Amino acid sequence: MDHIKNFVISVLVSNHSGVLSRVTGMFTRRGFNIDTLTVGETESPEFSRITITMHGDEAVCDQIVKQLEKMYDVKTVQVMKGSKTVVRELLLIKVKNTSETRQDVMSVIDAFRAKISDYSPEALIIEIRGASSKIDAFIELVKPYGILEMCRTGLVALERGGSCLKDA
Repeated sequence: MDHIKNFVISVLVSNHSGVLSRVTGMFTRRGFNIDTLTVGETESPEFSRITITMHGDEAVCDQIVKQLEKMYDVKTVQVMKGSKTVVRELLLIKVKNTSETRQDVMSVIDAFRAKISDYSPEALIIEIRGASSKIDAFIELVKPYGILEMCRTGLVALERGGSCLKDA
């Protein structure tokens, strides 16, 4: 029996309306869940890159890749391999700013090499990027100080070295 794993799938698609809806609809129709989804225009305005994270076994991942490759607007699909991939996530988090806790929060910010994007007497907006595990650890450490709001991007990923998704 295959073990459940997390997969990062990069998909190069035509950059026009309806493509994202068709790609995510394929997941829905087959009963697969998307853990995170990030989309943006590439270095070429005619293409967008969709980065999908999901969990399942190898058979599920293979099935998704085959289904994606059949879609008209999909140009390239690649399952990103852990050690050969640079993976990052961005978190914007608003934390209460009080004179009693400010120094402790600042220590956490420094330790994680995060940065303050907005400072007010009531709240700090902190920006941090890195691996999901780093983001998760940061959230756990600032929770006691009062998280007011937060937003995570989901993963973005590029293969290390000179090869590119469009070459795959």
